[in-house]
Amino acid sequence: MGQGRGEGTQKEGAQKIVVVEDEIDVAQTIVRTLEQSGFATEHFIRGRDLRQFLKRERPALCVIDLGLPDGDGLDLVRSLQEENRLAVIILTGRGDATDRVVGLELGADDYMVKPFEPRELVARVRAVLRRSGGRGEGAPQEPAGRQARFHGWVFSPDSLTLTDPDGQEMAVSAAEAQLLLVLLKAPNRVLSREQLLEMASAGTFSPFDRSIDVRVSRLRQKLEADSRDPKIIKTIYGAGYLFAGKVEWAEAE
Repeated sequence: MGQGRGEGTQKEGAQKIVVVEDEIDVAQTIVRTLEQSGFATEHFIRGRDLRQFLKRERPALCVIDLGLPDGDGLDLVRSLQEENRLAVIILTGRGDATDRVVGLELGADDYMVKPFEPRELVARVRAVLRRSGGRGEGAPQEPAGRQARFHGWVFSPDSLTLTDPDGQEMAVSAAEAQLLLVLLKAPNRVLSREQLLEMASAGTFSPFDRSIDVRVSRLRQKLEADSRDPKIIKTIYGAGYLFAGKVEWAEAE
């Protein structure tokens, strides 16, 4: 492992995972774990090294520490989602609930706290890749080539875009897209948080995980005229969430 980057592996046909971690022993553990599970890897110590890498290559997913030598990892996650819309797992020693919520709100697909269990990391990586269709842009694979229409909105899973009633497009993260897809497939049906966690996260979160609430909040900020008085994604107190209204699926135009 060098000053800015380690020796990445080039396994033919393997999905590439980029690890941004300045603690070399931790990085070696992550890289070894991922490579033993069949992934190709690239390691960087600083956020700026990752940004240079992204100019020439697009990985399937990034595993990012928050305590980086050239800045806060949250700023790196923010810029990645604004500029590249990459699938991201935050892996950090910062276990404060505020950091977790902010990380998820910025578009991270998952948040893990050190020390970590290597097998759990692999399970979470695979879960995020399943949600993202295995591509850096993170489009869910189902239903391929189709769009959902609801309340004047159009959701295109393949391109990870929402188009508002005025025709303006906005991007959604892989995690937001997967949750929205689950809701759109079960309109006017109450789904508990536990059901949503299982269906939208491939069962990798604990039953007490709050990431569903964060994702619902982010979707409401995009979809609702007033996120404090939601008309589309409703809270059913003591039961869960309900997607209200008619959903029509059609071939993408």
